Amino acid sequence: MRFEVAKAFSDDIAIDLGTANTLVHVVGRGIIIDEPSVVAIRNGGATREVLAVGQKAKQMVGRTAESIETIRPMRDGVIADFIATEEMLRQFIRRTKTMLGFRRPRILVSVPAGATPVERRAVYETAVSAGARQVYIIEEPVAAAIGAGLPIESPEASMVVDIGGGTADVAVLSLGGVIEARSVRCAGNAMDEAIIRYVRRHHHLLIGEANAERIKVEAGTASPGGRREPVEIHIRGRDINEGRPKSIVLGSKDVAAALDKPLEELAEFIRHTLEELPPEVASDVCERGIYLTGGGSELDRIDLELARRVGVAFHRTESPLHCVVRGSAMVLEGLPAREHLLIQP
Repeated sequence: MRFEVAKAFSDDIAIDLGTANTLVHVVGRGIIIDEPSVVAIRNGGATREVLAVGQKAKQMVGRTAESIETIRPMRDGVIADFIATEEMLRQFIRRTKTMLGFRRPRILVSVPAGATPVERRAVYETAVSAGARQVYIIEEPVAAAIGAGLPIESPEASMVVDIGGGTADVAVLSLGGVIEARSVRCAGNAMDEAIIRYVRRHHHLLIGEANAERIKVEAGTASPGGRREPVEIHIRGRDINEGRPKSIVLGSKDVAAALDKPLEELAEFIRHTLEELPPEVASDVCERGIYLTGGGSELDRIDLELARRVGVAFHRTESPLHCVVRGSAMVLEGLPAREHLLIQP
C-alpha cells in the first residue's frame, strides 16, 4: 500500500537527451515533450541568464542581438555545456510535474553506446542537479531495440542501428542481454555538414545549418538514382565570391552526392561491427536483417542504400524517432527484470 501511494505522488521519467532533440516520456502518460535541444542565453559579463529552451529557443537562432546566444548544449550525444543542459532539463522536468507530484522523479536517461565513464557521470550529475530523486543510465541502441519491439529475449540475435543527430549507435542483443554496443560520431549533423560543404564547393554558396537540414528533409535521399518522385528545392544564401545574396536550385541527386561520404562512413562502421561478432551471432543478424531507428533512418531510401553497401537487409521501424525514449520508459516500468541492461554512471 505504501508503495502504491508513493507511486501516485511521483513521476517516473524517461529522457532521450539527444544532440538535435530531447524527448521526455512520463510513465503512464506517454511522450509529453519533444523539442529541440537548444538554449537561448543572455550574456551579461560574468552572468548568464537563460531566456528560453526548446522550440522557443530554436525560433531565435540567427535572429538575436549580440548579447543573446543560442547554443546546443549537447554535442555528439554528450553534454558540451553543463549549465545550459541542467537548466534545459530543469525546465522540461518542471513541465512534466503533475499537481500531486510533490516528490522528485526517478529518471532514466539514455546515452550513446560509446560514451566514456566521464561523459556518463556528467549526464548523471546533471540529471541529479536538475531535480531527480534517482538517476539511471541506459545505452541508446539498447533502449531503441526494446522500443522497436525487437525480440531481445530470443536466442537468435537482433541488431539495431540508431541514427541520431550526433551519433549512430549499434547494439546486438540476445537472450535478454547485450552482446555488443558501440557508436560512431557520424549521423544527422554530419549529413547536414556534408550538404553545407557540397553547396559551398559546387555552387560557391554559403548556407547555414537550418537550410542544410531543410534540404536533407525536403529533398534528401541516400540513393544516387534520386527519389522515386523528382524533387527540387530552392535555396538562398550568400555568394562566397561576390558576397551578395544568391539563389540556386538543388535536386535530390545533388543531395545524394553530398551524402555519399557520411553514408559510406556509416556503412563501414556497420560492416566492421558485423566482422567482429561471433560467427553464430553474425549469422543470425544476416538472416534476420538489421533494424533502423532514430531520426536519421527517415532519410529516403537509406535502408536500400545501406543494404547495397553492407550486403545485409535493413528494415525501417515504426515511429523511429520515439524508439529510444519509448524503450527507456519500458525499462523503467519493468526495472527489477531489466536492471541488468542499465550501465554504471
